[in-house]
Amino acid sequence: MSDNDYYKLTPDTVLDAIESLGIQLDGSMLTLNSYENRVYRVRDVDETKLVAKFYRPNRWSDQQIAEEHEFSQQLANAEIPVVAPLVLNEGKTLMQWKSYRFSLFACHGGRAPELDDESHLLWLGRYMARIHNVGAIKLFENRPEINCQIFGHECLEFLQNGPHIPQSLRLSYETIAAQVLEASQAIFDQRNDIQTIRLHCDCHPGNILWTEDGPHIVDLDDSRNGPAIQDLWMLLGGDADTMNERLDILLDGYQEFRDFNNKELMLIEPLRTLRMIHYSAWLARRWEDPSFQHHFPWFAEPRYWEQQILGLKEQLSAISEPPIKNIISGNY
Repeated sequence: MSDNDYYKLTPDTVLDAIESLGIQLDGSMLTLNSYENRVYRVRDVDETKLVAKFYRPNRWSDQQIAEEHEFSQQLANAEIPVVAPLVLNEGKTLMQWKSYRFSLFACHGGRAPELDDESHLLWLGRYMARIHNVGAIKLFENRPEINCQIFGHECLEFLQNGPHIPQSLRLSYETIAAQVLEASQAIFDQRNDIQTIRLHCDCHPGNILWTEDGPHIVDLDDSRNGPAIQDLWMLLGGDADTMNERLDILLDGYQEFRDFNNKELMLIEPLRTLRMIHYSAWLARRWEDPSFQHHFPWFAEPRYWEQQILGLKEQLSAISEPPIKNIISGNY
């Protein structure tokens, strides 16, 4: 399938693809918030709500999607609340209709967790530990690892070869990005004994839905191999004191189910740096998609790159500082 076909995905195409599975729909459809894939909420004639995800072409292979689905199912089998793809025709979770690949999911609601609520953080710590216990059973064979090469150097190279960085800011951005990646790589090299496991990898609060029964996780589309701290640091937020407080509570819950290696705390700022550079490259790679130009118009403005330069300078300083304090154990 070409990118143009994907950009022109129509409601009729979505409904036809789902009904090709023998599911009768009532014709209603709501487009859900998703940029990487196209995601829709539909309803069958029995008023059961379903979520359909149509995969962006040339991003993940069938084998890589299958690994994500297998991980989701392993979590579900371990009674860990997760929105796993539905098993449909012939036991498959990845469907094909014409040139489109898609999956269906049960529709689950919820709200974002309240990170200032100690009970939420404790619960999230236990929850992430249980996910990581399953993630540690084996590694992805086809999905890549989050590291400085893939999330950093390759992303910077893509930006350097493209037109998106303003010429007047190009040297400044490329210089600070190279410096902060070198510093990040040095930290990774010092911590090469840290265990690598399967992760959610994009575990920000928007991908965790909270209900009266606690959290359940959605959207494992970015799942990769990496260190456990990658699934924890985005749940901290705030200034250093706030991060310390939240980390202590989160790890109290986490260590009820799984040991945590405090050496991983040194990776928080390098991982934050990689996310910044990867995010800019992600926008650049998707810029031909009309929806990106509509939702992220500021990416084409010099101010965005000025902010990135400033942010990367702050990261270079942060990487050289000691990691946030872990009251549970001061041994790094």
